[in-house]
Amino acid sequence: MSDQSSNSPKRKSAKKRAVQREQGQAKVAAGAKNTRSNPVVADETYGDLRQDNRVVMRHSIALNIDNFKPASDDFVPRATQTYPPLQDAHAPFLSVIIPNYNGRRFLPALFSALQAQTFADFEVLLADDASTDDSVAFVEQFVQNAQEQNAASPLTVRILVNRRNVGFVSSCNMAADVARGRVLVLLNNDTEPESTWLAELARAICTNPQAGIISSKVLLFDERTRLHTAGDMMGLNGLPRNRGVWETDHGQYDHAPTIFSGSGCGAAIRKDLWDSLGGFDEDFWMYLEDVDLAFRAQLLGWEACFAPTARLYHHLSASGGDTLSSFYVGRNTIWTIAKNMPRGLLLRNLPTIVTAQLQIALEALRNIRGEAARARLWGQLAGLAGLPRQLRKRRLIQPRRVLDDAELRARLVD
Repeated sequence: MSDQSSNSPKRKSAKKRAVQREQGQAKVAAGAKNTRSNPVVADETYGDLRQDNRVVMRHSIALNIDNFKPASDDFVPRATQTYPPLQDAHAPFLSVIIPNYNGRRFLPALFSALQAQTFADFEVLLADDASTDDSVAFVEQFVQNAQEQNAASPLTVRILVNRRNVGFVSSCNMAADVARGRVLVLLNNDTEPESTWLAELARAICTNPQAGIISSKVLLFDERTRLHTAGDMMGLNGLPRNRGVWETDHGQYDHAPTIFSGSGCGAAIRKDLWDSLGGFDEDFWMYLEDVDLAFRAQLLGWEACFAPTARLYHHLSASGGDTLSSFYVGRNTIWTIAKNMPRGLLLRNLPTIVTAQLQIALEALRNIRGEAARARLWGQLAGLAGLPRQLRKRRLIQPRRVLDDAELRARLVD
């Protein structure tokens, strides 16, 4: 009985499996010496595949050797190139982002002003949005000339070029994604900052730890005593407003640092805050993207501050009001309210909000022959049509907010 059981098929198969297991372990152990115990390489299946690959590689090498022809006597090898040793990358404190589309005529004054900054710890990122002028060529030449003339502290500029026009907002986001600074500085291409501008922004961001956004004092380029903005405010009616717009600057806002938003033509924002907010909303394309971003930052408990000594000059006509801005302001105002205004404040101020929008629409109808008026009306209609998408974003934004209704109400103006 015992002899029969010892020679049974089950016992034979068990012995066979044990022998195979020992052989496999020995093969793995032998392979591990050459593979540093990489479990993938040591595996029998992958090992077989690698063996097949080695056979193919040997065959390919043999073919290459068979077809090899020695170089002729006329062959002149290319000279060996030498490269400077790699240096450790130093992350700058500020990353200045300049979105540009066919702004060649503004760039000489802008880059000369950046070259003259007293604060040196910054990089410049030019986000060119498929310009058809020679903007990129000019900046490349400017940087080359600056390096030759001032090799000790050359202007650090990186140029990002879109193959197609994607808009102001997407260009800013693209540049912010690769920015290395701890603080992002958004700067319009049609501006000219004073030499201490970056130094004052850096000082303001360091002395106001509660502020995620710092706004410059923006004055008109051609009338340098007139304000474009001393920081932006947000009304209970949902309408943003430039504080001090068109006023003569007498320092009347220099001691009122609390604002709601910084103008995107010259504002600083902490990089970690930018990342947590996801940057600008690319649905906005242009206009009020800075207000929308600031509103979301306010909901998270951050503040915005005005730096009156950080001065820059902006090419902007006091008449204002072209069709492009009219459309996008009309549309994006509605979207900003829909996304960000908390439910309690929205319901409490809904009559005021609706009245403000109706007044804008009636004013546009009274001037319907004007292109800007028609564009504003079309913008409002586009804002209403896009509400479903913005309300879906609202469901992501509102659960994250830290401020209650009373705290946010104190940051809005009547």
